[in-house]
Amino acid sequence: MATGRPALYEVFDDRFRTEKCAAGDLQLETLHVGSRWAEGPLYIPAWRQLIWSDIPNDRMLRWDEETGAVSVFRRAAGHTNGNTLDREGRLITCEQGNRRVTRTEHDGTLTVLADRWQGKRLNSPNDATVKSDGSIWFSDPDFGITSDYEGHRAESEIGSNNVYRIDPDSGSVHLVADCFGAPNGLVFSADERQLFVSDTRAGFIRVFDVRDDGTLSKGEIFAEAKARKAARFDNLRFDDAGHLWAAAMDDGVHCYAPDGTLLGRILVPNTVSNIRFGGPKRNRLFITANDTLYSLVMGVTAAPMAL
Repeated sequence: MATGRPALYEVFDDRFRTEKCAAGDLQLETLHVGSRWAEGPLYIPAWRQLIWSDIPNDRMLRWDEETGAVSVFRRAAGHTNGNTLDREGRLITCEQGNRRVTRTEHDGTLTVLADRWQGKRLNSPNDATVKSDGSIWFSDPDFGITSDYEGHRAESEIGSNNVYRIDPDSGSVHLVADCFGAPNGLVFSADERQLFVSDTRAGFIRVFDVRDDGTLSKGEIFAEAKARKAARFDNLRFDDAGHLWAAAMDDGVHCYAPDGTLLGRILVPNTVSNIRFGGPKRNRLFITANDTLYSLVMGVTAAPMAL
């Protein structure tokens, strides 16, 4: 029966239906409108709140799950982009404008975790993920230094756009992959034996084997955004059934099977920058897109260790 509402899901493979990827809300819920370019959503269970970055306005916002109220979490925030939590529940933030990765301690103070590699300033850290051993892995494209819109215009001191690992014991910064046009979102597989990284400029999601010493294999292409018109990849998330969900910018949110097949997509009216699972059951997908924060309750649940 026709509902009069625009379709929310587009199915390319029947597994998108049978594996409950298209089960859940039938329309997006708009939680907030008013960012200039929304990015980096992070659900914090202890707070029952979601924080996200409004990069050009140089602030972080927060949405309260109990009241629906939105307020400023941090202003003059270093043009923050991606956010995650470490294993102690502390906020890890990629500050594009300040060209560093920081940790917000439980008392609210900031600790700088990385701002240089081999004595050279980072470009503009974009997204981060934390491995179970406490190491922090982050992407460092040049988005924050190409203009003053999302940071501060500057020349790259490193001369390339890379992925790095922060050692949990020494705090030293190690280059782990340098084969990108612009590395963006990154996420580990459930067993942490693979690292998936999107390359926005190349239009690929690459997958790397993670060696025991923390280094990566050469990497292979897992998915290609150019197969879909207007699609470019931003950040990535796994659900507990092994589906990889990708913010595909002008092409909505893509869902991939473990074998790399594009199963379907969520249709979003704005350009999707980032996605994050959250909520008490970890089955609510939060989507930042242009000036808007959306959500929908889904039939799938976040991977157990996804942060």
